[in-house]
Parts: sequence; structure tokens; C-alpha cells
Amino acid sequence: MSIFHSLNTSASALTAQRLRMDVISSNMANVETTRGKMVDGEWQPYRRKTVSFQPREGQFSSMLHAAMGSQGKGGTGNGVKVSSILEDSETPFKLVYDPSHPDANDEGYVQMPNVDPLREMIDLMSATRSYEANITVLNANKAMLMKALEIGK
Repeated sequence: MSIFHSLNTSASALTAQRLRMDVISSNMANVETTRGKMVDGEWQPYRRKTVSFQPREGQFSSMLHAAMGSQGKGGTGNGVKVSSILEDSETPFKLVYDPSHPDANDEGYVQMPNVDPLREMIDLMSATRSYEANITVLNANKAMLMKALEIGK
């Protein structure tokens, strides 16, 4: 393990949380978008997107064996990466009565995106807190490395 391993781990988390914040921003920007993409010849509203993370290391079993000392890795992880950005297809679209809207159906209802601004703000706060925590870890690691360099003087 190199002296920069902890910095690389924090950097991977910062990158992942930044992407998560970008996806949340995209969801908030499209909260009123009734024409997201074409499906079967009809326009569908924008679908909420979510980010999935996974460890860079891979399998939990390899981490467990490493932590137990059977593989000699010392039990440290290698950070996190974004495994996928998925569309939320389970949450139904919201129906809003607006007969004057150009995308209204025959009964006057418009399908609106399945984006809940409150949920997005909570997710954004969570991503921001995770980002800030990783900045704190990064600064602590940097301070420790600087102190280690001062020992050599």
C-alpha cells in the first residue's frame, strides 16, 4: 500500500459524489419536462435518474479475507466507483389536470415527471454531506503526510 492510497480512496469518493450531485441537478432541472424521450412513437415525460455505487475492490468476500489476513492485503479498500446511472421506472408519473397544456390527453391530464423536488433536495443534502466528509478525510491525510515530511527535517 502506498502513502497515497488514502488520498486516492478519498478522491474516488469525491468523484462519485460529484457525479451524484450532477445527476440530482439534472433531475431538478427537468422537474417540469413533459417530453423526455420518445417511446413507441409517443413522448414520455422525463424519468428520474439515480446513481448506484460499488466498491472498486469488487467482492465482499475478498475484502473479508483481506481483513482477516488470509491474503495479506491488510483489509483496506480501494475506494468507490459509479456502477450505473439508472432511470426510476417504478415510480409512476404524476397526472396533473391542465387541458390547455399541449401534451394533455383527451381527458385534459398531463403526465409530469416522477421527480419529487423534496426527495431530490434530501438526496442533494446527503451527497453534499458525504462530499464534505471526504474533504475532511482528505485534509486530515494531507496534514499527516505533511507532519511525516517534517520528521525528516
